[in-house]
Amino acid sequence: MRMRHKKNLDTRLQAVSSCLIKPGRDEWDFRVQEEKCIDLAAYFQNDNPVYLEVGCGKGGFGCTFAAEHPNCNIVCVEKAPNVIVIGCETAKKQGLKNILFLDTAAEYLTSYLPPKFAEGIFLNFSCPFPKKRQQAHRLTHPRFLEIYKTLLKDGGVICQKTDNMHFFEYSLESFSQNGFALQNISLDLHKDPPEDNIMTEYEKKFVNMGLPIYRLEATVKPE
Repeated sequence: MRMRHKKNLDTRLQAVSSCLIKPGRDEWDFRVQEEKCIDLAAYFQNDNPVYLEVGCGKGGFGCTFAAEHPNCNIVCVEKAPNVIVIGCETAKKQGLKNILFLDTAAEYLTSYLPPKFAEGIFLNFSCPFPKKRQQAHRLTHPRFLEIYKTLLKDGGVICQKTDNMHFFEYSLESFSQNGFALQNISLDLHKDPPEDNIMTEYEKKFVNMGLPIYRLEATVKPE
């Protein structure tokens, strides 16, 4: 379901521009990558580890991560301005300095983010795109896995959580067939949840409904 255009959206986006990068056609061109990457060290003003969340939605996970890990930075990506503005406003209200929101589609991440920068990547409750003809849009499709390989540091971990069993099965196969090793696979995360688990808005909803949460970790196999 598409979210309706929010009232005064442009004004609200401008008000949170200090923590939001919204590439424009003139300033950023995803077809030209040379010297276009964001200088993350300059933005965060430190050399702390940087994590990436792809499909951050309203930013609940990213803001919680930033608050709980002040010695880490996180870049939260979302392609819907109507949604990302909520996360930006939350981060600004909480005074979080270690979070950056990027308004773009996952296809263009390597145009804006430097190679080998990410200590880890979070894929939290991505759209499962259940129809077979939609497979290429799934964030664990091989075309996206190649992007993550470019962005991950050596030894970096991708953490995926979903409530969709079929999407999870697809992801297990996709990771396995495209150069990733899998570990810490859970078919019911909240049966014995890890202490460091940050619950997203969707996760809370699904858990309250009694639905299992599926989780995996994936690392790139050494060549």
